Amino acid sequence: MSNKDNELRVGDDEFMSVTRDPAMARVLRKQLEALADGKGGDVLAEMAREVLSGRIGLREAVRVGAYEEELVQNVGKFQQKWDEMSAEERSQAEKEGARFLEEQRAEIEQERRERARETQTKSRHSVGGFSLY
Repeated sequence: MSNKDNELRVGDDEFMSVTRDPAMARVLRKQLEALADGKGGDVLAEMAREVLSGRIGLREAVRVGAYEEELVQNVGKFQQKWDEMSAEERSQAEKEGARFLEEQRAEIEQERRERARETQTKSRHSVGGFSLY
């Protein structure tokens, strides 16, 4: 197992102050994980690992000169690609993004239901504050 696999990772809740939406927080975390794996180059991989480990918050990370410079450069590339897309391609990309967000919302809801079931099961096996296990 590599050092990266052993490293503590923050959860979706870490990004709620930035996104204010659980699905968007999850998408942001997943995007940071992709960056940490090198998808955006070495500088953004380092930034993402720092954020995901909890050593630095996302808001602080984007203010670090090298990280900020790399982010601005990547956003510029994205903007250029977006501008080069036809209206139909943009519409399709927006639909895919909306569909992906809905998938994230469904995933989050399924996890909540599973946790609620686990909590109910545990409480059924407990009597007067004492667990039978």
